[in-house]
Amino acid sequence: MNKSNIHGVNDKRNVNPSWFTNKTWMKVLSEKIKSKDQDIYHVHFEKGSRTKLHSHDGNQVLIATKGKGSLEIFRKYGSSKTNFKIKKTETIKLNEGDIVHIPAKTLHTHGSVDKKKEFAHIAINILAKKNMPYKTTWYESDFKTNVSEII
Repeated sequence: MNKSNIHGVNDKRNVNPSWFTNKTWMKVLSEKIKSKDQDIYHVHFEKGSRTKLHSHDGNQVLIATKGKGSLEIFRKYGSSKTNFKIKKTETIKLNEGDIVHIPAKTLHTHGSVDKKKEFAHIAINILAKKNMPYKTTWYESDFKTNVSEII
């Protein structure tokens, strides 16, 4: 059993800026409690920042902890892995305390919806296979109709 606190000092980590539209940082909670079955992050999106389009090989749970955000789900059209068409199929508003489950292989984006306020959530990435790394595939897109490449 390991105990920690999400409000730890000096444990911010920068994220790969290619995966986000603006400044975003996170705390890796799973390392603090030595979790082996899931990766857990407290992700902080600066004003208007969100993830680029992506999908995971395992399920994901988001728990909104600050501000207002959204989760947008997309459908892929075409057989190419790197250049294909997309269509938004659902937008889910996220407020503090909201919890949402994202099934594996769902093409999506999430983050802040307000250009003046931050948004934060806890992301629990449930490993697809025990003792295997969690895989996320990131895409460059226009968030409307086109995906141009894997990042």
